[in-house]
Amino acid sequence: MGTSGMAYFIGKTASEKKARDIKILDVKGLSEIADYFVICSGTSTIQVKAIADEIEEKMAEKGYEINHKEGYNSGKWILLDYGEVIAHIFYEEDREFYDLERLWIDAEAISI
Repeated sequence: MGTSGMAYFIGKTASEKKARDIKILDVKGLSEIADYFVICSGTSTIQVKAIADEIEEKMAEKGYEINHKEGYNSGKWILLDYGEVIAHIFYEEDREFYDLERLWIDAEAISI
């Protein structure tokens, strides 16, 4: 699976856990750290953690190991780093505050 397929798979996996407002940002050429960001929201810290757990589990089933995970304990903004694809799972209010979509306004955005 290529990086775009990986990003789409992560987005679809998040949707299975009822993540809201799922966006894939194509940041190739804009970011040196990744090709794609997958951004989504949950309505509670429990849901945010459940979305992250599901992504991590399904990616492991596909043979992908996570490089780095941050923010799990707080459940407000969990970052799952898969190299060229980084998933950002936010608690809704925190997503509005950090507004990554505005920071990466030049990226092509794909909604799921």
